[in-house]
Amino acid sequence: MIQLKNFIEKVSFLEGKRSKDVVLSISDARLLRDEISKLLIELNELKNSKREEVVKVQISGGTFK
Repeated sequence: MIQLKNFIEKVSFLEGKRSKDVVLSISDARLLRDEISKLLIELNELKNSKREEVVKVQISGGTFK
């Protein structure tokens, strides 16, 4: 997540300078794209691997009279 962190820091820095543009080299852009893609793939795998947990609840009322 280094590239994502660097991007966030760069945007924050440029916001402070009231800059209107963020410029990335093509190599930085590729690395950022790859990092975002990996995160999205991991998120998708987590969503698909969720198992529905079955919870059995038994309530005993004791002796009602």
